[in-house]
Amino acid sequence: MQHYIQSKVAALFVVALAATAVPCAYGQNTPTPAATVRVAKGLPPRANPSEYLSHAQAGSVTIGAEFDRHSVPTVESILTTEDFVVVEVGLFGAANAHLTVSSADFGLRINGKKTPLPVEQYAAVFKNLRDPSYDAPELKAAKENKENSNGINSGGANQSDLGSTPPPIHIPPAMERAMGEHVQAAALPEGDRILPVAGLLFFRYGGTDKSVHSVELVYIGPAGKTSVILQP
Repeated sequence: MQHYIQSKVAALFVVALAATAVPCAYGQNTPTPAATVRVAKGLPPRANPSEYLSHAQAGSVTIGAEFDRHSVPTVESILTTEDFVVVEVGLFGAANAHLTVSSADFGLRINGKKTPLPVEQYAAVFKNLRDPSYDAPELKAAKENKENSNGINSGGANQSDLGSTPPPIHIPPAMERAMGEHVQAAALPEGDRILPVAGLLFFRYGGTDKSVHSVELVYIGPAGKTSVILQP
């Protein structure tokens, strides 16, 4: 898992540097100084659809996608969520081509279910975000208490396994706010867009990674209709 997180962070960092070095490569306008509010601006698109693990054609648009499971790859870091799964998607077309983009045009079929999961708005994920690198003081205190209790009761006293239930984690408000902003910024941008455009899609699914045997991203929108078979 640690190797997977490091690889995703490195990939996003390289793509972000490339996008910064060529700000007008895809015909996008340079943001004005007044644009200080965080919006869903998406992730830097990769060089072409083949750089995603899977891709498929919808009319003149090529959709590249990867199933990130319960990981949430943002430009700043890789977060996690227990109750949602994430798909990173990129939409590609001819030079300066426009497309009306909507996350609602996508669905996710897991394990061959007849009805695809509907997409969820990024705000639904905010309260379920976790940073794997965050060393929660609650967990540290619980570990110390358990070690002390085991030392005191090492004589074989009959008692329950202290600390077997993880304590609730209280994330600092500033950290919670920053995570939400990062996810909002990484979500797939919507509206009339110049291609390519890329970002994250969110689907509510609380199953474990091992419970996912097949994944299919379904698209029905202005570009046409297609499905992308993803690697679970």
